[in-house]
Amino acid sequence: MRKSEAQIWNVVVIGGGHAGIEAAWAAARFAPVALVVGNPATIGRMPCNPAVGGPGKSQLVAELTALGGLMGRVADETAIHTRMLNASKGPAVQSLRVQNERDGYASRAQEHVLGHPDIHIIRAEAADLEPDGEGWQVVMVDGRRVRGRTVVIAAGTFLQAQTWYGRQTRPEGRQGEPPARFLSQALRRGGHPLKRYKTGTPPRVRADSVDFEALLEIPADPQPQTFTGRPGPRASESPTWQTHTTARTHTLIHDNLHHSPMYAGDIEGLGPRYCPSIEDKVVRFAHHDRHLLFVEPDGIQTSEVYLQGFSSSLPPALQDQLVRTLPGFERAVIQRYAYAVEYDVIDSLDLTLNLESRHMPGIYTAGQLNGTSGYEEAAAQGLVAGTAAARRGLGLDTPALPRESGYIGVMLDDLVHKGSDEPYRMMTSRVEHRLLCRQDNADQRLSAWGHQLGLLSDAALQQVQQKYRRIEDARQALAAQRKDGITADGWLRRPEVQLADLDALGFALPSLSAQERESLQVQVKYAGYIERAQRQLDGEQRAQQLSVQHLDFATVPALSNEARERLQRARPTTLAQAGRLPGVRHSDISALLVHLRSAPPVSRET
Repeated sequence: MRKSEAQIWNVVVIGGGHAGIEAAWAAARFAPVALVVGNPATIGRMPCNPAVGGPGKSQLVAELTALGGLMGRVADETAIHTRMLNASKGPAVQSLRVQNERDGYASRAQEHVLGHPDIHIIRAEAADLEPDGEGWQVVMVDGRRVRGRTVVIAAGTFLQAQTWYGRQTRPEGRQGEPPARFLSQALRRGGHPLKRYKTGTPPRVRADSVDFEALLEIPADPQPQTFTGRPGPRASESPTWQTHTTARTHTLIHDNLHHSPMYAGDIEGLGPRYCPSIEDKVVRFAHHDRHLLFVEPDGIQTSEVYLQGFSSSLPPALQDQLVRTLPGFERAVIQRYAYAVEYDVIDSLDLTLNLESRHMPGIYTAGQLNGTSGYEEAAAQGLVAGTAAARRGLGLDTPALPRESGYIGVMLDDLVHKGSDEPYRMMTSRVEHRLLCRQDNADQRLSAWGHQLGLLSDAALQQVQQKYRRIEDARQALAAQRKDGITADGWLRRPEVQLADLDALGFALPSLSAQERESLQVQVKYAGYIERAQRQLDGEQRAQQLSVQHLDFATVPALSNEARERLQRARPTTLAQAGRLPGVRHSDISALLVHLRSAPPVSRET
């Protein structure tokens, strides 16, 4: 046997997208990793929007960064436009969105991955998985075998994938790239029933064919915020713009729905409800006379702009007409046409909280293969799967992130206990305790867990601990200063007063970094709300073990009809079990808790 076939890797990662990158990056902290990709030049590509972050997603990236992940670092290094979304709202929903140099992002990701001494690239298409007593053999299309104690599959939208341009289809994982033709069979044979999902992407338009003077310009924040605390060299160098659909756009779509493979019944895959195609928007929201669209550059010197909100599977010739109905795009030239892509996904109910297959021990899956949507969701899963796979290969246990730990914990809990019937997208509304799981305190929440698992060094953990000691010392210093009978932190709690204003009021300001100052301000301004949220969480955790075994769910007011039906069928024994049922929301658990506390005790015969 050749040496390459005899060698056994601790982890073999299949796929070089955002999930595969983070899986390999995390696993390589423990032992050398094999990364199987069809073409290394595609590692880190941004096939959809050239941006990282946004509501719910930036919190995932902040947590990923706190655990030593790569995405936030690459996003900061290649940022060309940064904005804090929901800046006028509370810190629970404020979300950083970073526009990236599209090709630069992929180049930087490749530099990090290909330059890592313990990530070894194997250029091949994986075709099969075979157990061999010590782990798994990944069988390539050309017959080569790569052995791993564990395997992480991060195949994205490539499993048995086909793209759609109108009623025309061809086998592709994304525009111009071949699909993964055989891995679906291996997963089915291993016990995983597969589903079909669909996603899509908008057209890319030649920048020199757009009248930017006719668009609404959206400038970047003058003081760019970052995921890592280290802004890139061009973080606020480019604006983005806004346009909108018109009555002519809507008429053209309605008149040509028979050319849409989705409305013609050609596409069987389920698409993302929260990121619908433009034809779906026009049909489902017929009462709107326009839909906002965001025009985003693919780079500083780009030849293309990206029409966010205009994904479509209509024929290319019709796309030409549709785009030219938009203000500023009357003479637009499409450089790459929009398309839809259908692909196989597994049922995430068949996974553990560490994303290990319940049917194929030692096989982990991450990213869109698990039924999720988005770079950030994929990357976070990649880190979880890569860490757990590496530790399993070394004979180590991996404690699962609990739901209340933050956005990654919520996503994992949703996928594993509730499943999905459409591509899952993380949103702030999914996180019950989002005021406690803010973007600014991700490192405080997760660094100890990351250190325990071996993702963070002693020095990295100490840096985080020192950071929050400085913040606490600064908070105490503000509380000790007084003017006109009011302490400095009392002044800061006023809505109109910011931390920088305290200097003009005669208070001594603490010497902190920009991120530390922001965290201090949040802690002081929202102290009462944060304390109340923590008490609520503590109470809910105590209540999780309350018995619902003898409860008549039909008598519980305020339960949703879906929750009542699910509860009656499943008959959970505790409130914790009830909360893990698909269709049972946090509001339903709150209703059960109120009912349990107000109902008289159930008498039982002994």
